[in-house]
Amino acid sequence: MLKYIIKRIIILIPVVILISMVLFGISRIMPGDPVRAMLPTNLKPDQYQTAYNVMERKLGRDKSVPEQYFRWVKNIVVDRELGYSTMYNRPVKEAIGQPLVNTIILNMFVNFFYLALALPIGIKMATKRGSLIDNTAQVISLVLYSVPSFFFALSLIFIFGCTLGWLPLGGMPNKTLLGEGLPLLIAWARHLVLPVVTLTLISLATAMRYVRNAMIDALSQDYVRTARSKGLSEKVVIYSHAFRNALIPTSTIIVSTFFLLFAGATITETIFQYNGIGRVMFMAVMGRDTMMIISVNLFYAVVNVTAVLVADIIYGLVDPRIKLK
Repeated sequence: MLKYIIKRIIILIPVVILISMVLFGISRIMPGDPVRAMLPTNLKPDQYQTAYNVMERKLGRDKSVPEQYFRWVKNIVVDRELGYSTMYNRPVKEAIGQPLVNTIILNMFVNFFYLALALPIGIKMATKRGSLIDNTAQVISLVLYSVPSFFFALSLIFIFGCTLGWLPLGGMPNKTLLGEGLPLLIAWARHLVLPVVTLTLISLATAMRYVRNAMIDALSQDYVRTARSKGLSEKVVIYSHAFRNALIPTSTIIVSTFFLLFAGATITETIFQYNGIGRVMFMAVMGRDTMMIISVNLFYAVVNVTAVLVADIIYGLVDPRIKLK
C-alpha cells in the first residue's frame, strides 16, 4: 500500500507542474493590467510612470514570463508564498487564509448531512424498488440534479430570508459586535443554514441515485440469495452483506464529492456573500487579480488530483479483491 501511494504521488507531481505552467501562461494573456489597478488615478504623468515602475518591480512583472514562472514556483516551494494579491494589496497566503477556513467549515457540515441523507435514502429506494417511495425519491433527485444551484439559493433566500425573516439573507457573523461564546455560535449557525442546505441538496441528487443503483446490483447477486436462504433477517442481509459490497462503487463518488465541494461552492458562496475560497476566486476574476486567480486554481487542481488519489486508495481498501501494488 505504501509503495502504491508513493508511486501515485510521484506520478501526480508532473501533472501538477504542467497544470501550474498552463495556469501561469493563461494568467499572462488575460486582459487587464494588475499594476495599473493598484495605482491611484490622481497622479501626474511623471509620478504615475515612476510609481508604475516601482510597483512593476515589486510584483516581479518586469521580468520575462519564464523568469516570473520560476520565481513564482520558487516562492511556493521554498518560501511558501503564493504571490502578491493586487486586489487585497497583501500576500495571497494572508488573503485566502480565513476564507479557506470558512469553506472547510461549510464543507464539513455539507458532507455530514449529505452522507447522513444519501445513504439511508438510497438504500430505502433500492429495497423498495418500484414503490411510491422509490418513484418519488427518483423524481425529487432528478429535479435537484436539473435545477441550477443559484435557483435553490435564491429561492431559499426569498422564502426564509425575505418572506419569513427567519434567517439572514447572507454575509458573515460580525465577531467584533458579537464577541466570543454562545452568541457568536448561534450567529454562525444561522448564517450557515441556507448555504449548507443548498449544497447538500445539490450533492444529494447524485449520491442517492448512485447508492440506489449499487444496492440494486448488490441485492441481485447470488450471495444475497444464499444469505436469505440461510434464514438471516432482512436487516442483516441488507446492511451486513449487500451494503458492504454496494459501498465499493459508491465510495468513489462519495470521496470525489467530499473534495470537489471546495471548487463547486463558488456560486453558492457568492450568492450568500459567504467569505469562502469560492467567493474569493469570483472576486479575483472580477478584479483581474492574476496571482490570486492562479493560486486558487492551483489549489483546486491539487484538490482534484488528491481526490483521485484518495478515491483509488479507498477503493482498494473497500474491495479486498483489488491488490494495490
